[in-house]
Amino acid sequence: MKKSCLILLALGLFAVFSMPCFAADIKISGSYYAGGIYLNKTTLKQDTATDGPATAFYYQRLRVRTDYIVSPGLSVIMRFDALERAWGVTRSTPGTTLATDSAGTIAENENIAIDWAYIDYKSPIGIFAFGFMNYGSTGTIFGNNTTSQGRIKYSYTIGPATINAALSKVKDRSLTTVTPSTSADSDNDVYHLEGVYNWKAGRAGLNINYYRSAENRPALAYKSTYYLFTPYAIAKIGPVALQAELNYATGKFQEYDSNSGSSDVKLENITGWIDATAAFGPVYVGGTFAYVSGDDPNTTDKKEGGTLTGGRDWSPTLIIYNEDRSKWVGAITGNGTSSFGTAMENGFLYQLRVGVKPNSKLDIMTSITYANADKKPAGYLYDKYGYELDLTANYKITNNLSYMIGGGYLWTGDYFKATSDANKVSNNYLVVNKLILTF
Repeated sequence: MKKSCLILLALGLFAVFSMPCFAADIKISGSYYAGGIYLNKTTLKQDTATDGPATAFYYQRLRVRTDYIVSPGLSVIMRFDALERAWGVTRSTPGTTLATDSAGTIAENENIAIDWAYIDYKSPIGIFAFGFMNYGSTGTIFGNNTTSQGRIKYSYTIGPATINAALSKVKDRSLTTVTPSTSADSDNDVYHLEGVYNWKAGRAGLNINYYRSAENRPALAYKSTYYLFTPYAIAKIGPVALQAELNYATGKFQEYDSNSGSSDVKLENITGWIDATAAFGPVYVGGTFAYVSGDDPNTTDKKEGGTLTGGRDWSPTLIIYNEDRSKWVGAITGNGTSSFGTAMENGFLYQLRVGVKPNSKLDIMTSITYANADKKPAGYLYDKYGYELDLTANYKITNNLSYMIGGGYLWTGDYFKATSDANKVSNNYLVVNKLILTF
């Protein structure tokens, strides 16, 4: 009864406060997908008591964005995800830890979670935005980890050039009515500055972020302070579409307080990729090279890996690095601590692909991918992650509705034997299909 009263009260308040805005324009857009996945084994181990079973299930997500246009140039933008869950699976236990790609928890996303709510104001001197909005996407898709954060953004365009500046509040540990605190200066903040130059066939930019993460003070007496430099370019030259991006993080991974007695740990992390696709009539060919530096176990005063990744938004394969696989199935573990997790880490990736579009509705593509480690963890014998062969087909049923089906086979590398040749590994395969609606 109490819950029903609260719902009715909320609806009433919504109606009351909406009355002055009924004349405002409203734009609604979004997407819905429902997919099914089958993974032959949930680990890469063989002949152990924890090899892991196969898994197969259906899953879905509804995402809706609403733009309330209060007046020309002034909008309130909101986005929510609803029923983001596997069919028939037990609901998650409610908690306070946020999902990696949302402003809500996993349990909230299984019902409904509001990710964005912000003001967008196009003024005569630039565009201002205030509130919870998109965070973690810059340049190309490589390295992106899209989520939602409280931010203040400013953008100004002069001809083909645009300047973007922002402040992002990633974590605040100040004392509030719901978060008791006995210390100050323990927040995680990011300061952004980006310059972008656009031309008819592409764009290029440089994004500079300064990270100050002090959540480990005062308990562990250190903070992280570093810069991230991201030059990138996206261009089309004749039949060839090119993308390239470099990410270089430098600074202090652990900057200890002066009275701690501990030595600082430097940060030197590099990632990058080059991607090219050339179209020749209905046929296209492409290739990708990607690199994410790994941490050298022999340099305790320096952190070369683990801060930057290839990004969970980038899915070059169906098994090795794939957002759907990692989000809905989780990591695929090997022996020791080895695994294919959420995003590319500590490695090199090489991919060749060929596709054909026999008509405007159908796109069939196959790819072969090889990956290996940049640095072997202490005691590991091998650096080969393995080979993966993928075949996917996308069919456009209508302008807004499409269907995708794909399969991938992984020849598992000896990296997953970890520290002993006596450990065995097994190959793996995955089949996935997905119905996608956009509106």
